Amino acid sequence: MKAVDTRELFARLIKCEAGGEGIDGMKAVATVVMNRVRVPYGEYERVCQGDLREVIIQMCQFSCYKTKIGGVQNTQNVWTATPEAIHYQIADWAINGGVYTGVGSDSLWYMNPYVPTCPNFFPYNKTGYWYTRVHQHCFYNPTEAYSQT
Repeated sequence: MKAVDTRELFARLIKCEAGGEGIDGMKAVATVVMNRVRVPYGEYERVCQGDLREVIIQMCQFSCYKTKIGGVQNTQNVWTATPEAIHYQIADWAINGGVYTGVGSDSLWYMNPYVPTCPNFFPYNKTGYWYTRVHQHCFYNPTEAYSQT
């Protein structure tokens, strides 16, 4: 696999994580990724230090960045997702400050629960509380506990 620049990696992540969620779903996911880049406290600031690529490749964050999940080959990943013009457009929009108002500038996590309702807290350590749902993804804002991560 050829090395890809950060913009392409972001476009691939958008396609892989939310390509079937329409424009709103892709913008919502891109907003969360950029919120992690911009958050001035907690784990993402400490570990990634405002670097988009570091946010994308941070361990245990995006299932689409993993080539194996639970020891099984993950065929839906950033290396198999070939981005199209729309994925680059959304990546550029987010990099240039675009924020999907449906999730806002606070949401730091999303997940697909594969059921009609969203859990009240996410991730496992309850550092995020449920904020909204956009198509199949539930979005979470940080609790006070996140600042201690």
